Amino acid sequence: MRTQVQLKHALNAGLSALALLVPAGVAAQTAQPAEPALEEIIVTAQRRSENLQEVPVSVAAISGDTFRDYLAGGGDVLALSGRVPGLYAETSTGRIFPRFYIRGLGNNDFYLGASQPVSIIIDDVVMENVVLKSSPLFDTQQVEVMRGPQGTLFGRNTTAGIIKFDSIAPSHETQGRGTVTYGTFGTVTADAGVGGSLIDGVLAIRASAMVQHRGDWVDNTADGTKLGGYDDKAARVQFLLTPGEDTDVLLNVHGRDLDATSTLFRGYALTKGSHKLNGNYDKDKVAYNDGDANDQSYEGWGSSLKVDHDFGNVVLTSITAYETTNGYSRGDTDGTAGNFAESQGNIDDLDQWTQELRLASDTTGPLNWQVGGFYFDSDEQLTFRPYNFFETGGASGFVTLGNENRSWALFGQAGYRITDDLKLTGGLRWTEDKKEMNVLRALQAGTFTSVEDGRRITQASYTGIRHVELKDDELSWDASAFYDLTDEVSVFGRIARGFRGPTIQGRTVSFNGAPTTATSETILSYEAGLKSSLLDDRLRLNGAVYTYTVNDIQLTAFDGNGTARLLNADKGVAYGLEVDAEAFLTPDFIITAGLTYTDTEIKDDQVTTSICSGGVCTVKDPLVNGRAKIDGNPFPNAPEYILSLTARYNMPLADGSNLFLFTDWNMTGRTNFVLYESEEFYSKGDFEGGLKIGYENPDRTYEVALFGRNITNEKNVKGVIENYLAAVVNDPMTVGISFTARLP
Repeated sequence: MRTQVQLKHALNAGLSALALLVPAGVAAQTAQPAEPALEEIIVTAQRRSENLQEVPVSVAAISGDTFRDYLAGGGDVLALSGRVPGLYAETSTGRIFPRFYIRGLGNNDFYLGASQPVSIIIDDVVMENVVLKSSPLFDTQQVEVMRGPQGTLFGRNTTAGIIKFDSIAPSHETQGRGTVTYGTFGTVTADAGVGGSLIDGVLAIRASAMVQHRGDWVDNTADGTKLGGYDDKAARVQFLLTPGEDTDVLLNVHGRDLDATSTLFRGYALTKGSHKLNGNYDKDKVAYNDGDANDQSYEGWGSSLKVDHDFGNVVLTSITAYETTNGYSRGDTDGTAGNFAESQGNIDDLDQWTQELRLASDTTGPLNWQVGGFYFDSDEQLTFRPYNFFETGGASGFVTLGNENRSWALFGQAGYRITDDLKLTGGLRWTEDKKEMNVLRALQAGTFTSVEDGRRITQASYTGIRHVELKDDELSWDASAFYDLTDEVSVFGRIARGFRGPTIQGRTVSFNGAPTTATSETILSYEAGLKSSLLDDRLRLNGAVYTYTVNDIQLTAFDGNGTARLLNADKGVAYGLEVDAEAFLTPDFIITAGLTYTDTEIKDDQVTTSICSGGVCTVKDPLVNGRAKIDGNPFPNAPEYILSLTARYNMPLADGSNLFLFTDWNMTGRTNFVLYESEEFYSKGDFEGGLKIGYENPDRTYEVALFGRNITNEKNVKGVIENYLAAVVNDPMTVGISFTARLP
């Protein structure tokens, strides 16, 4: 007893220091009667429903309503970037190619067949191809971000973490909600879902749909056309069948149709010696002689069948899923009217099958466990066109590749509560990953004529490798301990080993180069954290410190002609900390805040990379035969820090209705866009903010609001094309009005 009292005194002293992170308004209320408490957050980070505060994993959750606020101006999944501690995202290929980074680890490759160490899971189905990762998100229940290796139970090749999206599921209770917005640039969004019982107690349905439209708002001064718009439409229908009290069957069918402008590259918007935008950047104008209006178009559909059967103390789960998509994206890569650099990438056909079987305990005893197997099968046909080449006179400048990926995995996890305060958890996963690439069509000898200027370029036949096959198998594992110091505060520690399989990069074939490959990378991660619910559950304060080492880290270098090549560096190391906080300052004022600091470093004194051509940039690294040594450099697109803040203030009215104000802000520290250090290709201190002011009726069945995204109209560089000092810039300020309705 005396030890527990001493522990509580020591803990209170430590929490007093942590309270310095919390605005004084919270601490001032400690002597007052308990006001409304923060809602319990239920997550599925361990494939079972658990309180966020009792999970030995660093995980953050965002409600569907908050996520929709981020999308109000027509945004997509990239809107999550910087709004969760440790999570960053960007793209150089428009709405179909999001790239994610967690705790600094990701992949900046723009190859359509690239693998990523961050896994995206939508309604329990892993989305492996980058286009599938861009699937529209609508009628969303919750978003979970799991940081650190998660391969034991989820996904595949997940060395950095997981972003998990759960849609609102069917229910026998009649439910419905919908949000419509209208704003700048003719932006219209609609996100709605409705459902209920078809056969009482037996069959329920939920139908959901999304439409996002933006008009073309950027003038192409080179040819008088307009760019920048999009039409993104998606729908989903779910059926929940309960043939007996022990069995649930959930069928999910969904589809997407996208026509949009791809990324707008702003040629020579950077000046040699500076990372700031110059006078060549005009948000409303570009001058493109290539790219065919930077058009992109994709369509696809998918379905999944999830079956749960309760045998008593054990539940069997089967998830069978299929995804398919096809389309293309084309762009003026140099971003000017004076050069002739464009590229196009097509997915002619992609088919992904996944099957998971899982057997899990369903008891209240000290032991819980689950075992299972996972199968992944993906076939894709990709077509690329190198810069300046067009199909003319029967000759072809296109290159077509066939990719196959097969993967098997067996996994298991067990947790045991040693005492009322201590729980231990451990898991194992064996994975076999096999990839193949075949060159189905390569460049032929002949003459190609550029459409724009009549230049004639002779190209020799491709004589390189036409078949590449890689295979590896690895054991991943994790072990954690979770200890309740008091009823309000817990600590945890976790060690995890993850694995990302070998990778093949085929885009070099479009330049008559042999495919490049990278061997498997493995990660060993250590973290220790704290989870607490304080001040009568009016303050939730969680945090963690971490370090990890990635052996044989897979990197992507960009050669002088703009193509990407894979390589392995000896290792990459990182350490950092993250803090999540949520607090009621008053009964009507709630804030959330997040902080991440990450230091990443490439460790390999032999590895080099190509640099910008023609001396257009200022390279700070040592050069060896015209290539930069990158030993000691940070990982690309790994912000040094991420700060995030949201605040909501309610003003109740006498009739029970409510006026409210919601704002969200995020800031990112220095972020290097490429492997080498330069004076041009990085960002520092970028920030964005959003605002929403609205009215809710007394029974909260409808809401009307004014909103703004990027309300200070920041011009933030999010990526670069090195050879042309071209910048990818965030969207300008958008403002509008939104209306939300809910069934009572």
